[in-house]
Amino acid sequence: MRQAVRVKVCGITNLEDALTAVQSGADALGFIFAPSPRRVTPEQAGSIIAALPVFVNKVGVFLDHPLHEVLSTMKMCGLDTAQLHGAESADYCRILFPGVIKSFRVRDGSVLAELPEYRAGAYLLDGYDPVLHGGTGQSFDWEIARSAASYGPIILSGGLNPQNVDRAIAQAGPYAVDVCSGVESAPGRKDHGKLRAFLDAAKNGRAERRS
Repeated sequence: MRQAVRVKVCGITNLEDALTAVQSGADALGFIFAPSPRRVTPEQAGSIIAALPVFVNKVGVFLDHPLHEVLSTMKMCGLDTAQLHGAESADYCRILFPGVIKSFRVRDGSVLAELPEYRAGAYLLDGYDPVLHGGTGQSFDWEIARSAASYGPIILSGGLNPQNVDRAIAQAGPYAVDVCSGVESAPGRKDHGKLRAFLDAAKNGRAERRS
């Protein structure tokens, strides 16, 4: 039996989606403060977070924001973790440690040389896009994620959906998976059927039962 995998549902913009995700088994919710069709204001995020049950990790997604802005937003909203998608420095990450996730766009195995430069609570590996810094919907070679686990907890992202998440977990062996567009009916709106199916597949390990 494989180890339980944690699930983060990202791109939360409303309380209904947030509560459905939590009730379906999500361990963490992501709120995007970077340019995105799923972007929320600190006020919007704070309102949703105030209505969540305990023991849910609240993650703020940032892109090259000034450090003081990240810290003030986290305090204002009640965020637990900062997820960084830009060119933030190793020193920047160290200040936020341990409540920091550093994201990397994976084009090939060369990403493995970058991870040791950063001290982070976890490393998020996402599919590569020359323009987008997150929410690409692009997958990558999941064996790279398995190799990356020697550097710390790995969060697998990029192109995950209810149909492939069990296979992705079996192949990559991540600490957690992160889903956004793969469970949406439109940008910023979750399809609750897809959301429940994703969490069921990720938590219950259907890939193992078929293997």
